[in-house]
Amino acid sequence: MKHFLFFIFFSVVCFSALAQDTIEVKKVEYPKDYTANIDVVYATVGYWQGKVDIYFNLLATKPTPVVINIHGGGWNHGNKESQTGFKSFFKNGFAVANMAYRLVQVATAPAAIEDVRSVIAYLKKNAKQLNIDPEKIVIMGGSAGAHLALMGGLLGNDNRFDKNCEKVVDMRVAAIIDKYGPVDFNSTRDNFYKYKSLVRWLGDNADNTDFRAAVSPMTYVTKSSPPIFIVHGNADPIVPYQQSVDLYEKLKTVGVVAKFITVEEGLHGKFPKEKNSEINKEIINFLKQIKVID
Repeated sequence: MKHFLFFIFFSVVCFSALAQDTIEVKKVEYPKDYTANIDVVYATVGYWQGKVDIYFNLLATKPTPVVINIHGGGWNHGNKESQTGFKSFFKNGFAVANMAYRLVQVATAPAAIEDVRSVIAYLKKNAKQLNIDPEKIVIMGGSAGAHLALMGGLLGNDNRFDKNCEKVVDMRVAAIIDKYGPVDFNSTRDNFYKYKSLVRWLGDNADNTDFRAAVSPMTYVTKSSPPIFIVHGNADPIVPYQQSVDLYEKLKTVGVVAKFITVEEGLHGKFPKEKNSEINKEIINFLKQIKVID
């Protein structure tokens, strides 16, 4: 009887755990002339497989631009299945690569950065089959996803985090879209130790200032950096607004093309619908300005 009751208890606990881990899957609506390749394996690291959903147009008369989308979640939660809202990109002829990456439960820093770099390499290596232009890759994310987008794009042809990548000569991207991402983990103004998700992601290197610099986007800003679009709410309670201000100032100093939109009284994302529509239009205008879109 005791064994039976233990079995029932164990089953209930397991079912509850599984229920808590259930992924909410949101349907991505894409044009009828597009093809959707779901859960494409872009890298295998040990037992873990990195997967990306790719929506692309084989019928386009010339290779299309592509945007890599990276979900947020403090490097410890979130998933690609929660991501939608690509209509403005589809409308302007973009392919979309919506990626998953290793969360801290699987591996600490710099694993997630390595995964972003692997997706860039995968798209460049398979550009012909996907009918995408390898010179028109845009990388985008929000919060922790924005940090990863900045890292993936600002590294350019610096290969320090490319150990799991397919070999590609040119790893540069055309532009970065940064939505309220952290950029400097050695800021003397912001006490990073209070951000438990960041400290957890940094793992054993949390006290290593050299390592924190190595995974901070600000470290890699140079005059050769790709154009960057930044949006941040000035009342953000999670990622300090000043981080984006500092990034924008440095971009201007070195002469990088950049656009910075402040959302007045904006929190950590979750902007009003009207504001999000405005931001999406500004993103497309920015990409037209830098000739990613003809």
